[in-house]
Amino acid sequence: MWPFKLFLIVHAVAGGTGLLLFWVPVLSRKGAQAHRYWGRLFCALMLVTASMAASMGCCTLLAPRATHPHLAMPPALIAGVFGWMMLYLAVLTVSLVWHGQRSTRTRHAPPERRAPLDLAVQGLVLLLAVQCARVGWQLHMPLMLAMPVIGVASVATNFWYVFRPAPHNKAWLMEHVKALVGAGISVYTAFTAFGAVHLLPSAALNPITWAMPLVAGISLILWHWARIRRSLVPAG
Repeated sequence: MWPFKLFLIVHAVAGGTGLLLFWVPVLSRKGAQAHRYWGRLFCALMLVTASMAASMGCCTLLAPRATHPHLAMPPALIAGVFGWMMLYLAVLTVSLVWHGQRSTRTRHAPPERRAPLDLAVQGLVLLLAVQCARVGWQLHMPLMLAMPVIGVASVATNFWYVFRPAPHNKAWLMEHVKALVGAGISVYTAFTAFGAVHLLPSAALNPITWAMPLVAGISLILWHWARIRRSLVPAG
């Protein structure tokens, strides 16, 4: 299936480049020109990467065996893991990039955080998380039951922020960090786990393979949050 192969090539190039650039805005001085420039480029690459992943997920749902002939797995399992779960992770990545950028742009305009498109993006993540878990339950696949928890937690914390009447004066920055580092976690996880299908198929569904980027990313978010909290000043 040439469309699937094309999506895979663009996905790998954009994702690999984005994951290298990820560390520039993470480690550079926040608010500096380099941080803003490379951060915008990282976001653009993540959107391309996620779009290609969603396209691959749809192709897999249409033809699981044809898109993954090298896997000795039942077609239903291929469609579940590399179709529904990949589609869910792709939309989760888009939502994280979207929320990370919007938290910066709406920091002085709280009502704009609850725009219909913002809420719709989060709602789509929730729907796909439920679908991923439902299929995982049918297939008796623990990984597909565990991964949706991340999406539900992301939507819940995003909604907590956008509907809070008076968040503190650095809440937007904490959301910005959480969402965009989270996008990096999502793509690192996909590259580590789904990429293992081609290099080491036996490790593709290993929970440790999926957990490593998550643990590293959460540690990075908590470190940045601690720094932000130390810099808090009373609002007004």
